[in-house]
Amino acid sequence: MKNFIIIILAFFIQLCSAQNVYLTKVVKTKDNTDKFLYTINEKTKDAEYLGEIEVQGFWKYDDEVFSLVYKKAKEIGANAFSWKPFENIDGTPQNFNPSNYRLNLYFLPKEQFKDQTGYMYIFASSEKDQKIAINKTDYIIPPRSFLKLKMIPDEVYTISTKKLLGSTIKIQPKENTSNQYFQISSAKIKSDESGVGGLNLKSGDIIGLEKSYGEFLSTIYNKEKQSN
Repeated sequence: MKNFIIIILAFFIQLCSAQNVYLTKVVKTKDNTDKFLYTINEKTKDAEYLGEIEVQGFWKYDDEVFSLVYKKAKEIGANAFSWKPFENIDGTPQNFNPSNYRLNLYFLPKEQFKDQTGYMYIFASSEKDQKIAINKTDYIIPPRSFLKLKMIPDEVYTISTKKLLGSTIKIQPKENTSNQYFQISSAKIKSDESGVGGLNLKSGDIIGLEKSYGEFLSTIYNKEKQSN
């Protein structure tokens, strides 16, 4: 009987902490086969507003959350999104809350996307501080935070997790190299059937992220002040 009560209690705790993703508004739909989902400024010219997604509840596996967001966005043909803050009583925007937030969904023709180049994004996990070194400069990235570093073309960047059995990678960007996204974590990251939110490369606990997932994390994580 005692074990049964524990199982039921665990089930309700999991239910209460589960994250739900809802398509709360649909204004129009688009018929397109774009596989990507990039972030844009809500005032981007020629972006068609399609609808709204709301995420409720906290879940530490952000790749699973993104997979749900991606699938909902593709139901109405969206290929872009932006964060839509909730408002306080006085009309001022509330700070981002990872347990409850909204995203506007848009369609933007491929040729209208501006290719973002020259930056390296390094994300911590959702649970604990991550210690790293970049070209022998040490950083501590708090949970759900990231560094945004300007890359110099042809310079070699050595990223290390500063662990006894940790990982080290080297990258050498060229002129107009697209933004690079990495996560420093030993946590699991799964790839769904769409291929979005999965891995480009993995070296121990340094994980290269697909651009759509990287841009999603840069929206829901905090940017560290010591970054460039």
